[in-house]
Amino acid sequence: MSNWQIFGTRKCSETRKAERFFKERGIKFQLIDLKETKISKGELNSVRKSIPLKDLIDMQGAEYQKRNLKYMVHDIETELLEHPLLLVTPIVRQGQRATVGFQPEIWKQWIEGK
Repeated sequence: MSNWQIFGTRKCSETRKAERFFKERGIKFQLIDLKETKISKGELNSVRKSIPLKDLIDMQGAEYQKRNLKYMVHDIETELLEHPLLLVTPIVRQGQRATVGFQPEIWKQWIEGK
């Protein structure tokens, strides 16, 4: 299995735990640091096949508070594409499958080919 991607930030503890999970198993992955690189529309569309868009936006996070989105009508997809730090992290994607948050049990199943 190849093409593992982890979307997150280097400072996010959950993203670091996901990185450690894959490193410990010798699985190569690509880290997309959302502080440096925005998620593309194609990547977001691929992820949203597995995870509803509303579950990808971090309503508890600092970026959501900073942008005052709680009090604004906004399009979630547009906000996530423009401001990737609004994403709940890590997002782990492998092919057409994706998870949000630290989900080692699901990743183990994917690794085992289930």
